[in-house]
Amino acid sequence: MAATEKTTDVLIAGAGPSGLMLANWLAKLGVDAILVDGKSGPTHESRALGVQARTMEIYDQLGVVDQVLDEAYIAQGVAPGYEEKPFGFVRFANIGTGVSPYPHLYILEQSRSEELLYSNLQRLNGDVLWRHRLEELQEESADDGGSRVVATLQGPDGPVRIRSRYCVGTDGPSSAVRKLRGIDFEGRTNQHTFFVADAAGVEGLVPTSINLRFGRDFFLLTFPMGSGGHNRLLGVVPHGPDDSAEGVAESSIRPMLQEVFGVTYDSTSWFSTYRLHHRVAARFVDGPVMLAGDAGHVHSPVGAQGMNTGLQDSHNLAFKLAAVLKGEAPASYLKRYETERRPVALRLTNTTDRLFAVVTSNKPVLRAVRRFLPRVVAPVLLRILPRSSGRSRLFEYLAQVRIHYWMDEAARERAQGQRDRVVGRRLPWTGQNFEALKTTKWMAHVYGEVAEDRLQSLRDELDVEVQQFPAAPSKDLDGGKVLLVRPDGFVVAAAYPDQAAAEFAAALKGHIGS
Repeated sequence: MAATEKTTDVLIAGAGPSGLMLANWLAKLGVDAILVDGKSGPTHESRALGVQARTMEIYDQLGVVDQVLDEAYIAQGVAPGYEEKPFGFVRFANIGTGVSPYPHLYILEQSRSEELLYSNLQRLNGDVLWRHRLEELQEESADDGGSRVVATLQGPDGPVRIRSRYCVGTDGPSSAVRKLRGIDFEGRTNQHTFFVADAAGVEGLVPTSINLRFGRDFFLLTFPMGSGGHNRLLGVVPHGPDDSAEGVAESSIRPMLQEVFGVTYDSTSWFSTYRLHHRVAARFVDGPVMLAGDAGHVHSPVGAQGMNTGLQDSHNLAFKLAAVLKGEAPASYLKRYETERRPVALRLTNTTDRLFAVVTSNKPVLRAVRRFLPRVVAPVLLRILPRSSGRSRLFEYLAQVRIHYWMDEAARERAQGQRDRVVGRRLPWTGQNFEALKTTKWMAHVYGEVAEDRLQSLRDELDVEVQQFPAAPSKDLDGGKVLLVRPDGFVVAAAYPDQAAAEFAAALKGHIGS
């Protein structure tokens, strides 16, 4: 049977959260893309749960945040403990007040996130080629002297061949795109087997909170998922480290939860076991092929960072693909995607790997730390954190709003390794300025009182739209500088008004390339 032929600018392989997010943003930015997946539709399992503030900001810019808020559940705090005994409740609802318009940790099942993104993609006149499995991926010469990707897929009606300028693999940890390109997936696999269960009627936990319980040989991490004692339970399977994850029954988990942690439940809607991997792809950009989400990095569920990191990969990459395909930037600009996002994945993977090693180690010293540290730390956090200035810094790290990118190749050397508080970071929120990001354009931001003639001069001198905002309460925006803001909300440069035109031109040249 002859293959059906299709052409597009971007082929996205994998319609999980990252693929759906990328397809949404490319559609919003006017880029032709085809999204394919071997599944028959969005996932039905809950899978990832936590939605961090930075992701909520991206949902807001996309125009779907109200739908997420309607369905999301807010975690009220964290309750550390040892075995059946909690040692307090550290409240962190509203911990991000003043930092983000979304100051909580939001709980929304991955299945619902996918459904929301899929529905929005259809509203943007996009869709998914479901039941189309990628089998081959090749390059061929294009008429303009470059190359393009030729993908062969097997669909329900036979083979399909898609030619595209670029291909993005968002097809998960077992990524066919990554394997077909021969890209190494570097890292390690934890020796233990873990279980995950979505349970109803759970008792023995501090309600509405993330519970973290340590034990001599086990640990238990839980996330609230709604009323009726609905919780996500994660922990170590009670058998030897050399045993396979295959065939582990839920019935072997229940006795351990009750005997060690005093936790019981009525029923589960999902139960699975898995081995935990901490891996990062050797390359995120390989010629005209890119990786995003779990295809590029996998790690533990600690901190609810995984899905959020993938969604932010796609947000970052969409604007770069759009700029290149619209002729606003050279093809080399796509390499900046790897320069920015791969270090984020490496830091996250290394951090969660070390943390999980401490949590699961059988070393006597670390067992003692797990037993006594919650007793000491929980009461201190309970008293100090709600009033501490460090609470916002903690939120910034967990919510992924403190990520920093070097905006050109020489920036680190010029700054002698000192990261700026504003440049290279997501625009500080002032209560009003994020609405402007919905234009998805480059812009300059001015804060505070500026003489009208000076403001008009800026508008005449700069090649981007100039937006003026009231004086910002954030100390990071003090100093009277004008900010050059990317369409994705990251600050590329800051300069005093008299030097803005020259400094912004140089910054753009260094950032995008000629």
